[in-house]
Amino acid sequence: MGYGQLVALKQLVRLSINSSRAYDAVMTNWLNHDQQQQWRAYIAATTLLHEQLSRELQDAHGISIADYEILVRLSEAHERTQRMSQLADCTLASRSRLSHQIDRLERAGLVRREACNEDRRGQNAILTDEGFALLVDAAPTHVTGVRSHLVDLLTQDEFNALGRACAIVAEHLATSPGERAGCGTTAETA
Repeated sequence: MGYGQLVALKQLVRLSINSSRAYDAVMTNWLNHDQQQQWRAYIAATTLLHEQLSRELQDAHGISIADYEILVRLSEAHERTQRMSQLADCTLASRSRLSHQIDRLERAGLVRREACNEDRRGQNAILTDEGFALLVDAAPTHVTGVRSHLVDLLTQDEFNALGRACAIVAEHLATSPGERAGCGTTAETA
């Protein structure tokens, strides 16, 4: 948010809040200079890192980082099969977005879909042999990127602190305590 936008927002807040006490309470929630710097660094780093890792996978293997995450999750699942709703939860994708990605991966022969045995209304996503072979081929590219653009730039203590901080935020933002139950995390999904 630019300085002009911030001033306009403050004026709007000031006009809409009648009580000066209420105004003061709202204004104390603004980020201080150091917090704003850290926040902006976080936004820049996560956006640029995600774009870089996705670009490397796209250039070398023709898949996005979101596609890669789906292939990884399916490779870790029993019989390389996972219910679509659980896969959406594990990859933090909406059901609709996941369905579109699976359609694309299915057309490429990397994944196939079939009805769930337990519940015919549900669908399973299944990693094909071609999808597994692509994942095996793409994994070194991804891991090299994660190392060179993140892990190796930080000390072990910094990387551990980053992981702990992100886990706190992720837990706070999860919509339910068991939202990611069964999703697991591994070094390969880094």
